[in-house]
Amino acid sequence: MRYRHLFFDLDHTLWDFEQNSRATIGEAVEHFNLQERKPFPLKRIFFIYEKINDHHWHLYRQGKLSKADLRLSRFRKTLHELGIKDEVLSEEMSQFYIERSPFKKHLFPGAIPLLEKLQKTHGLHLITNGFKEVQYIKLEESGLRSFFRNVIVSEEVGYKKPQAEVFHYAMNLAGCEAYEALMVGDNIETDIKGAAGAGIDQVFFNPKGRKPNFKATYQVKALSEIDAIAYSQF
Repeated sequence: MRYRHLFFDLDHTLWDFEQNSRATIGEAVEHFNLQERKPFPLKRIFFIYEKINDHHWHLYRQGKLSKADLRLSRFRKTLHELGIKDEVLSEEMSQFYIERSPFKKHLFPGAIPLLEKLQKTHGLHLITNGFKEVQYIKLEESGLRSFFRNVIVSEEVGYKKPQAEVFHYAMNLAGCEAYEALMVGDNIETDIKGAAGAGIDQVFFNPKGRKPNFKATYQVKALSEIDAIAYSQF
């Protein structure tokens, strides 16, 4: 086989971040009676939060926003856009979200069958930019942890994707060279360009058919398509 070690991203690749996040935000809206204060449709709240959250994570990866500021500011700004200026509520919603979201279990279709098969023949490893106290909970609660020999959390190793150093660290831990490694992820900037910069082939997981600004080695719409790539020959 050409690839002997596969490196997976977690959020938006295996763990369905959007579905799990929306479920948690829906619970928060009900818990804090948010729609009694501002009767916005849930879809509108999801849209506002996701736009702000994506931007905040972009700033965090660039080192322009701290972990604490990311967690609090995304809810403060979401509430502001809804016309609610309440610092206490922002803090309470942030804590509610952090405590509940990692326990959600929704995975992308085919995640477990794919990992069950690949685990028998490949070294499987995970590289995530998420925060350690929630990522390990996600892995355990969703049943993913046992599939991976190594879990590399950027916060623990001191490098974030797309920095080449985190990929080199992961390969050293796995005991493999770049030519026998394959990175699977949904984010063009962090997963795909990052892996390419470290000399690793990439699979761009693109279930929504987005038009990327960078050509990955492979592109798939479903996780099941990775099977054939993983077993490709030289």
